[in-house]
Amino acid sequence: MKKGALIFWLTLVAIVVLGVGAAFTISHKTPQNLDAFATCLKDKGAVFYGAFWCPHCQATKRLFGASAEKLPYVECSTPDKKDQTQICKDKGITGYPTWIFADGTRMTGELTLEQLAQKTSCQLP
Repeated sequence: MKKGALIFWLTLVAIVVLGVGAAFTISHKTPQNLDAFATCLKDKGAVFYGAFWCPHCQATKRLFGASAEKLPYVECSTPDKKDQTQICKDKGITGYPTWIFADGTRMTGELTLEQLAQKTSCQLP
């Protein structure tokens, strides 16, 4: 086999292997349906305060995938990113993300699904 043909086939095999590996990784990192879990958080009185420009808030939403739209989310940033909404000022939100629970306790930063489940007694699927 000529050197050029060998390089072509090795490159093709590498592309296929990388493509299959990437598809496998993406399919296993896609969040499962967490609609019931997100609804339970809301029903249990948990509220997620964040800002659209906050990377930690975006990461929290990514944990929920398509179910993020069901989260009890309150946007704290004004559209120009220069101020905070009155509701967040009234709640004393000083960092994002902040979760406030029915018992009045707060947790800030990126929480895991397990931490949210433990705090609210909501069942993870």
